[in-house]
This record gives sequence, C-alpha cells and structure tokens, in this order.
Amino acid sequence: MKKTTRIFFAAALLGLVASCGGASKDSNNTLVILHTNDTHSQIEPGRDMLGGVQRRMAVIDSIRNENKNVLLVDAGDAVQGTLYFYLYGGEVEQEVMNIMGVDMRILGNHEFDNGIDSLAAVLKHSQAQKLSTNYDFSATPLEGMFQPYSIREIGGKKIAFLGINLDPDGIISPDCYKGLVYEPLVAKANLTAKKLKEEQGVDAVIALSHIGYNPAGLPGDSILATNSRDIDIIIGGHSHDTIDPNTEKGARRSRLKNLEGEEVLVVQTGKSGRNLGKIEINLDSLGLGGRPRYELIKIDSRFDGKTNAGLQAVIDKYRPGVDSLMHQWIGSTDRAMPEGDQELVNFFSDYVFERGNTISNGVDLAIANKGGLRTDLPEGKFSKGHIINMVPFRNYIQIVDVKGADLLDVFEVMASTQGNGVSKNVEATYRLEGGKGKLVDVKINGKKIDPAKTYRVATIDYLANGGDYMTGLTKGKKIGHSDKYLYDDLVEYFVSGPGKGKVLQASKESRWKAVE
Repeated sequence: MKKTTRIFFAAALLGLVASCGGASKDSNNTLVILHTNDTHSQIEPGRDMLGGVQRRMAVIDSIRNENKNVLLVDAGDAVQGTLYFYLYGGEVEQEVMNIMGVDMRILGNHEFDNGIDSLAAVLKHSQAQKLSTNYDFSATPLEGMFQPYSIREIGGKKIAFLGINLDPDGIISPDCYKGLVYEPLVAKANLTAKKLKEEQGVDAVIALSHIGYNPAGLPGDSILATNSRDIDIIIGGHSHDTIDPNTEKGARRSRLKNLEGEEVLVVQTGKSGRNLGKIEINLDSLGLGGRPRYELIKIDSRFDGKTNAGLQAVIDKYRPGVDSLMHQWIGSTDRAMPEGDQELVNFFSDYVFERGNTISNGVDLAIANKGGLRTDLPEGKFSKGHIINMVPFRNYIQIVDVKGADLLDVFEVMASTQGNGVSKNVEATYRLEGGKGKLVDVKINGKKIDPAKTYRVATIDYLANGGDYMTGLTKGKKIGHSDKYLYDDLVEYFVSGPGKGKVLQASKESRWKAVE
C-alpha cells in the first residue's frame, strides 16, 4: 500500500502586504487556493460596507499577478439573498463567476431554490468545473454536468478536490431536487479520499463542502475532519462561520485532529463576500511537515479604485432593475432592525399569525423560521426592495391542522436550536444540555399543548413540508394557503393593508426562555 502524504499546518495571519503585495519567495513551488462561500448574490457592498465583487476581483487579480499557481474555488450558495437573484434567477452570479475565473465550485442548498430545472439551465453558462462527490444526478437535468472529484497536477504534485454536499431532506424543498440521490457524506468522502491516495497516488485531498461547521444533530465539517484519515483540508460553507486564524477561537476551530491524530485544516469565510480566504501550500514540503498558511482577507474599502471593465458591464446591465425596486418606498421603522433582531423575528411571526387568520378564519398559533429573514431593515424609510431582500424566498403562508403530539415534536426541534419564530400567544422554555437546547415546556394562550388535541397552525410552506427538520408539520393536514408569495403579501400589507402608514414595531422580548 502506498504511504499517503499529509499536510500539517499552523494558522497564521500573514498581513495585507503578504496578501496583496510582494511575490511569494518561490511561487513555482507554492499553490495558493483562494476560496469563497455563501456569497448569496451580494454583487455590491452590503449595508455594512463590506464585500462587493469589484473589490474581490481587485484582490484576486493582485494575488494572481504575484503567484504562478492560483486556484479560485467556491463552496456553494453563490446565489439567493439580494434583488439580483430575485430579478434575474442566477444569471448575474454566473456571469460574475465566469469573469472572476472560478476554477471549481460546488452546490449549496440555495442553488436549488428555483428548482432543479432552472438550476440546470443556469449552470449551462457556468465555466467552472463543477464537483459533487456524494450527489447522484443521473436521473436529473444535471446529469453529466458534475464530476465526483478533480485532480490537478501542480509543481509536480497531484492535488485532488472533492465536492461534499448536505442531505437535502429537511433543508431543500422536495419539489426542488426531484431525482437527486444523496449518499451519506462522511462515508462517501472517506471512501473517495482513500481511493484517490491509494490508487491514484494523489499527494493531498482537499474537500470543498457545503454542510456547515457543526450543525445540530448532523454531520458537519468538524465531524468530517475528526472521522477522516485521508482528507487534508476542508473548505466549508453553509453555516456562515467566520473562521479567523488570527483569533484564539478561530485558530482552535481550524485545527482538528483526524482518526490518525493528524491535523486537518478547516476553513470558512462567513457570508456575503465579506472575506476572501487564502491558503498557501508549499508543494515541496508535502508529507515532510510542511505547514500551509491560512488567512482571511477582509473585502473592504481598501480595495476601491480598481475597476474590472467586464464586471462593471454586468453590474451596469442589471442594476437599473435593482435600483427601481430599492426606491419604491412603502413603510418606515423607528430604528434599524438587524436580520437576527428579536423585534424583527417577532414582527414576522405575528404577521404570519395575522395573515393566517384571514386565510382560514382563525388559527391557534404561528411558526415562522428566523432563518427566512435574510437581511436587516434600515432606520427610517424602507422600500419594496428591502422587503424582498428580507424575505427573498418563493414561500407562501400555509395553514396546517396538526395533532398536539406532532406539534410538540416541532417545538423539540425548535428548542434544539434555542428557539425559532413563534406568535405572541406562545411561551416556550428550554434547557441547555451539552450545548443544545432541550424543550422544557410550551404554552399556547397560557395552556400547555394537549397531545390529543388538533391545533391550527399558520406557518411557511417550506416548514409545512418539513423544512428546517420540522417533520412533525408534515403529519398534519394542509387546509389552505395564501395565493401570493410571502414577499408580495408583506408588500401589500404595507401598501394597502393594516400596515399602511404605520411605523413597523413589535415586541422586543424573546418568546423562548432558557431555564436552569
């Protein structure tokens, strides 16, 4: 059996000069991997003034000019989250990635948001090599577009790349991935990595993953790393973790021991293009104790001033439609409300309850996923575009009759992540056990849930279909739904409904309480 080589590393922040000025000492024998994840259609800088594809391109160009061997890879969810995707369905993001010269990419769960047929049509224009190790697309429109791995020969070494994807069940709407067959990710990743090292003689295996760092109850990057033998680096996505090697926590999270007691480098850049990841591997020292250097480069105003003409042409072509929606003013707030703000979650949940009452002539409670809120609302005026950005998915409000026993199962799932959006007539408590929440009690209108009683729930169709692992809702009976997408319902609420002329406000108190 061929003795496999290993990469060992120590996380170190290199500094801006090392990143963007001054060539590597021996660029012929250095591989630089630049990586992104969860950009979520952030074509221009966000309201925090971070990110933007022009700035990122300036950094990428600088690093390519300084180094001979540079690969640019993406770990999924390049789409969904701004009006560029809402209006143009992924077309803009593909053009941008092609101009940037993305070498390899994998799918995130949001690539499926408009359905697998739409995804296939969009990916026909993608010039990047597309990887998926544990998805079988043979019975889908994506057949033939993806490879299970890629081997790149660089500086006399063979570097293999995998594409590891999450189980779509419970996170992607079933209608959006028809025909796709999922293979358990840890087993498939390990089997493929072993074969690549033993049969193909590769010197290192790098996994591009979209499974999250440490998701509750599911295998993520941390589980993959600690249960592997032949994977050297994991470039992750999905959970929006910013793993910064310049912090104690980031350094610790990026150094994980595999089954052989050897270190695996695990990296992730956060979301919305706010950071670009950079890994440097000395090819001569593979298997000899070589230590790749890893850093995060913040994409901020330092990189303004250099404009890529191709990118600007794309932005100029599509931006008028975006600007139009962003200036259709429909409401106001008395303060800024971040996406994770309790007041915004409460408003959203209470709105679902209120709208549910009009659909079905009365509901007992509402459940709304806080993950469905993707951006903040600004202080002062907000526009139709702000609302669509806030709830960008093609979801609608669904009414479901659910047995109390199944509803308790749903609350158990919500408690495991320390709560989710519920209407104001709900009180829930949970206890932290091993870092995860365990449901203690839940009351609706001051009364405990009766397992034998049927409750009428207003929710989102994504959750009603078992999304966010709320499978208890799928055991209920669907009795009605809105005739509009959620963002259209909300826009109507502010333009001509009960919210017209009112300042958006809601309770700031959490409806989930942690107890000892």
